Amino acid sequence: MGETDLGKWILRIGVGIIGVVLLAVIVLAGIIIFDTNFGAEARSASNVTYRGADGRTLQGYLAQPQGPGPHPAVLMFHEWWGLNEEIPHLADALAGQGYVVLAPDLYRGRVASTVPGALWMRITTPNEPIWADADSALTYLRGLDTVDPERVASMGFCFGGEQSLQLGLRRAEDLTAVVLFYGSTVTDPTALQALADAQPVLAIFGAEDAQIPVSEVEAFRAALSAAGIEHTVTVYDGVGHAFVTAENYDQPGTPGEAWQQLVAFLEENVR
Repeated sequence: MGETDLGKWILRIGVGIIGVVLLAVIVLAGIIIFDTNFGAEARSASNVTYRGADGRTLQGYLAQPQGPGPHPAVLMFHEWWGLNEEIPHLADALAGQGYVVLAPDLYRGRVASTVPGALWMRITTPNEPIWADADSALTYLRGLDTVDPERVASMGFCFGGEQSLQLGLRRAEDLTAVVLFYGSTVTDPTALQALADAQPVLAIFGAEDAQIPVSEVEAFRAALSAAGIEHTVTVYDGVGHAFVTAENYDQPGTPGEAWQQLVAFLEENVR
C-alpha cells in the first residue's frame, strides 16, 4: 500500500470516528430532550400548590396523618430525578408515623427517568432557584394549620439530601432536625456552625458509594464534631448510593434498617 492509499485510509477512519462521535452526541441529546420535555411530569405526583418567592405557582405532594393536629412535620426532598411517583410512597409512609410530610418539586415540573436526563437537569439548573423554592416549601409547610411549626425536620435523598443540609444552613432557626441520605456534604466546621439551631443531624451513607466515598463521610463527621453540632453519622456496609427506595424501605435488610433508624431519630428528636 502506497503513501497515498495509506493517507486515504487514515482519512476514512478519521471521518468514521467523527461520524460515530457525532451520532452518539445526537442520540444523547435526543434522549435528554425527550426525557426532560416529553416524559413524566411532576404534576402527576403532586396534590398541592403554593406560592414561590418569585410569585410563581409551585407544586408538591402533601401527605397528612390522621387526626386534627397540630402534628410534627417533615420536608422531604426528592432525588435528582425530580418529583416522581416514588417520593409520594415514602411521604405516605412517614405520614403513617404521625407526620405531615411535604415533598416539594424543586425542578418546576421537570422529571427525568434516565441518568443523562437527570444529570442534565442538575447541571443546568442554578442553585439559587432551587434554594428559593426549597425555602418557599418550608414556609408553606410551617404555615399549615395541621403543622406545629416548632417541630419541623428536613430530609432528602441524594440531590435531596444535599438540599436538606443546605436548607439547614440557611434556615436553621425554622428547623428542629436535619436528615440526609447520601447527599453531598460540607466539611468546613465554620460553615456547619450555622446548623446550631437545627441540630441534631442524622446522615446515612453506603460504604460502597462511589459518589460519596467514606473518606468524605469521615471528613463530614469530623467537621460536625469540630463545629459542636450534635449528630449521628452512619455508614452501612455492603450498599452503595441510593440504596433506600419505595420498593425496599419496609423490607428486611439494610434499606429497612436505615429507614427504621430514620423513624427512631424523628421519634426521639421531632415528635
